[in-house]
Amino acid sequence: MHVMDLLSLKGKTAVITGGAGLYGYQLVEALAEAGATVFVASRNRQNNLEKLSGLIDAGYKIHVMEFDLEDEESILKLCDDVYAEAGKVDVLVNNAVLRCTNGYTDTVENFDRSMHANATGLFVISRAFGDRMATDGGGSIINIGSYMGILGPNYTLYEGTDMNPYGSPGDYFFHKGGMTNYTRFLAGHYGRFGVRVNCIELGGLFNNQPPQFVERYSNCTLLGRMANQTDVKGLIVYLASDASAYMTGTILPLDGGYSAK
Repeated sequence: MHVMDLLSLKGKTAVITGGAGLYGYQLVEALAEAGATVFVASRNRQNNLEKLSGLIDAGYKIHVMEFDLEDEESILKLCDDVYAEAGKVDVLVNNAVLRCTNGYTDTVENFDRSMHANATGLFVISRAFGDRMATDGGGSIINIGSYMGILGPNYTLYEGTDMNPYGSPGDYFFHKGGMTNYTRFLAGHYGRFGVRVNCIELGGLFNNQPPQFVERYSNCTLLGRMANQTDVKGLIVYLASDASAYMTGTILPLDGGYSAK
């Protein structure tokens, strides 16, 4: 088969959670451009509709759904609704994250809420879609992690800025670290059914941060820059497509070499 055919997502159905955020938009854009029918689910459906309107108006096959990562019934309903409409799911992208803590000094209640959404929610949605994929004989689950799931915080990046005033968010490091090894568990559990599971450890998307931070972060990478609005597109299509048919259980840093230094 021609390599470009392997990379095509035509005829495939993809589900992505949280598709209107900093990374989410380019993930949705990439999946749609590669030919997939994309179901985008988040807590705020109207916000997603507005942010994705340009892609929808351009004719891409994008369906905007509503779900709550904190609510098991909502997650299971999303799964049922997508299968009822599409009949199958080839790709699940676990991209949504609830950022409800304000640094290391925040309350235990907010930490618990974060764990419930970002750890328990990940478990529920991965099992719901993963079991259906296993029954159908295959699929690709892609977890969107962070370099904070494999490294500790670097407080020197924030010196002289108003960023991170209450310390790095310990919950985020905790559940992204958990996502990293949970990816290996899911790959081991579902591999016998032809379902692949991989994790992208993202790092450093430019979002108009203070110049001091941008310079310091860029200097910590091997490429000397932060990520841009297209840097994630190629890898998400690769992992969603048949081009990565022999890849599973893999943790892939996509951080300009930040984690390699």
